[in-house]
Amino acid sequence: MYNNILVPIALDHEHPSGPSLDIAKRLLNEGGTITALHVMEELPAYVLQHIEQGQRDTQRADFEKALKAEIADVPNGKAALVMGHSGRTILDYAASHDNDCIVIASHRPGLQDYLLGSTAARVVRHAQCAVHVLR
Repeated sequence: MYNNILVPIALDHEHPSGPSLDIAKRLLNEGGTITALHVMEELPAYVLQHIEQGQRDTQRADFEKALKAEIADVPNGKAALVMGHSGRTILDYAASHDNDCIVIASHRPGLQDYLLGSTAARVVRHAQCAVHVLR
């Protein structure tokens, strides 16, 4: 069905990525690509001043290692780690890399999601490609 699928993975949350990757594999055309994407949130300067020097680099290396492990058994799988705001960055990444589908996991919405908006809801509302949401 799709040739270039993006699967956002939140490595800093307790959500398993297996179901999203499994769905992406089923939706992928032969010879297509699945990209697992993790977005590291930017930290404000007032927070960075209280973090040990090198801690963000260590965290980034840990995320890269974990992301590669997540995508290791996916044929034609790629790992991408980027910095930014999760919702906007996922949309920008998908647009700039010609993704034709995004497979994203979502939790059941609570009151905070109606007030602030969840990442999955933002992606669904603004994506220029197909979006499959898993609950």
